[in-house]
Amino acid sequence: MLRRDFLKLTAALSAAGALPLWSQRALAQTRPMLPIPDLLTPDARGTIRLRMQTGTSQWRGNAVPSWGYNGNLLGPALQLERGKRTTITLHNQLPEATTLHWHGLLIPGEVDGGPHALLAPGEQRSVSITPDQPAATCWFHPHTHGRSGYQVAQGLAGLVLVQDIEAEQLLLPKQWGIDDLPLVFQDKQLTADGKRIDYQLDVMRAAVGWFGDMMLTNGVEYPQQAVPRGWLRLRLLNGCNARSLQLTTSDRRPLYVIASDGGLLAEPVRLETLSLLPGERFEVLVDTHDGKSFDLTTLPVKQMGMTLAPFDQPLPLLRIQPLQVQASGTLPDALVALPPVPSSEGITNRWLQLSMDPQLDRLGMQQLMDRYGMKAMAGMDRDQHAGMKMPEDAHQKTSGHQGMDHHQHGGAPQPASAAWDFHQGNKINGQPFNMNKPMFDVKRGALEKWTISGEGDAMLHPFHIHGTQFRILSENGKPPAAHRQGWKDTVNVEGWRSEVLVRFDHLAAADHAYMAHCHLLEHEDTGMMLGFTVS
Repeated sequence: MLRRDFLKLTAALSAAGALPLWSQRALAQTRPMLPIPDLLTPDARGTIRLRMQTGTSQWRGNAVPSWGYNGNLLGPALQLERGKRTTITLHNQLPEATTLHWHGLLIPGEVDGGPHALLAPGEQRSVSITPDQPAATCWFHPHTHGRSGYQVAQGLAGLVLVQDIEAEQLLLPKQWGIDDLPLVFQDKQLTADGKRIDYQLDVMRAAVGWFGDMMLTNGVEYPQQAVPRGWLRLRLLNGCNARSLQLTTSDRRPLYVIASDGGLLAEPVRLETLSLLPGERFEVLVDTHDGKSFDLTTLPVKQMGMTLAPFDQPLPLLRIQPLQVQASGTLPDALVALPPVPSSEGITNRWLQLSMDPQLDRLGMQQLMDRYGMKAMAGMDRDQHAGMKMPEDAHQKTSGHQGMDHHQHGGAPQPASAAWDFHQGNKINGQPFNMNKPMFDVKRGALEKWTISGEGDAMLHPFHIHGTQFRILSENGKPPAAHRQGWKDTVNVEGWRSEVLVRFDHLAAADHAYMAHCHLLEHEDTGMMLGFTVS
């Protein structure tokens, strides 16, 4: 954008609280403005400071305790430059221990912020990060084992923007908070009196995840945002604990996907609806040249527990009102050159079998129906779900895989415990997460093919792998959609097998192992996670 155009646009948006007089009074009375997180850059010493703190948020007329980074809720966006070292100082002012995981960043295990990197209340720590990856929208959040779901539900999440020269040379919208909008989606459940966040990790939620009846965009219910006319860039993050989203526009204007988890695609992909799994990010461009207002909306999804009101109908997330001022960003025909997907012939293959304890499955589904009725089952019969079995050939498929033994692919029988504990009810390769025992080791720089199987399980599993951005070979037995063929750190596993090609360019020792886990946070907190090392 030329300097004179930027100054004109800034003046227009600053006037009357970023809205023109003809619309300010009408819109201000109907819904709040979209909060835009601060964009933090390193200071002169290359340092950024983050403070985990308690706060208060206003929801539905009540002051509700919440947690945030450098504020009451959520956090700022951190802007990092490729190849430039940045030191982030962390200060935990929360009443309990936490961690801070850099989701999507390709960094060593010792600074990745997994469950081993606990920060006690009152403790401070500095981590130094030198991102070496393409421009991307990543994020940061807690990864405290057994408490990740709770802490994210309190509001802890923030964005990370990695910049590089190649992306900066494109004429994409890039004026933060003007034609480049960050959108963090989280659902919330409040107590009956509306005075606190009602988070419980029980059998039902260990099975289907924690879900709410209130949807927030940047911490606010159905806000509005005035934007210049032209191409609008939306950086989308599904920060929900368990809920998947199906995004569209109220007038069906197309979404042009330009980037996924790990950065820009080769070219824009035109969609009418965009699925967004928990933990996933996409960047889209929307054409607002016509000056007509519209809503960004989420459509009903077929996911157990997520079909209850108000999510049983299209639900608006953000009202967008174009102004008279013209934007200058463009939608390029081509974006960046993506390397071809390498061959998987002759490389190490690993099998990760996701499973839920039958008792957790049975009791969780029963509690879901007892509380909410059959509507919560998303059209699936309880007996059909409880009776699902893993196909007999699921483990046989591992027989020709390299570097795998019976422990790794779940062939060893597990001893019965005296008292069943749902906190260990979700597993990978027959094992719940073991903080002290990584499941396997990967050689640095080696290409591997990982098959993540959800066979025998009707649940959605957005599977996330630390320390890498991978390419998807297949997703639930099908080739990946065009907008999912770029760099990804989360893959959809739902009832079948998904295959990814991974490579790790940094080391991860046992005391700071990388994690691979379901990003449905209540599954992660109840065992569907493994640690692995890179040597």
